[in-house]
Amino acid sequence: MFEIKQLDPETYRRQTRRSTLIIVMIFALLAMLLSSMAVLLFGEAGGDNFRWNMGGVIAGLLLTGALVRLHFWSQPWMAPAVYGWQLKRSLMSVTNVMHHVTAGVEARDPAAMKLLRFYHLGLTQMHQLDANSSALSQMVREINQHRECMEALHMDTDQYRLDPAWLEAVKKAGA
Repeated sequence: MFEIKQLDPETYRRQTRRSTLIIVMIFALLAMLLSSMAVLLFGEAGGDNFRWNMGGVIAGLLLTGALVRLHFWSQPWMAPAVYGWQLKRSLMSVTNVMHHVTAGVEARDPAAMKLLRFYHLGLTQMHQLDANSSALSQMVREINQHRECMEALHMDTDQYRLDPAWLEAVKKAGA
């Protein structure tokens, strides 16, 4: 179950820039090292070693990806980037069933109402973290209308957790 955390956007951007820079540097070093080793071991002096260079870069990319997923992912310095990735994945899981969600909201289905509220809260945070206020300003009216509708139905508007059961309920109701 994913939960939206309160984060300072400036701190989030600074930390994600730092983790991105670290990973880019590791990739660059691995790509250069593996390309050089491939040319040294398999290349021809004065010949065309493009394929060995490209092979080293691809190997560096794969190795960097493996390091990120298997080792760096759980490191504290990667936590903001991991959180951002999880937030976007959670929002995408709602987007994938949005046609069911909107139909459920029109029918006043509680699971769909909660799911859309989570989506609005998550989208708001994503735009704030990414410093994309123009996209967010276009949705304010829709977000406020949905919140007011939930309040009129005496529903809790603090939907900071994505309950997978909501997704399943909305899918079943729409099927």
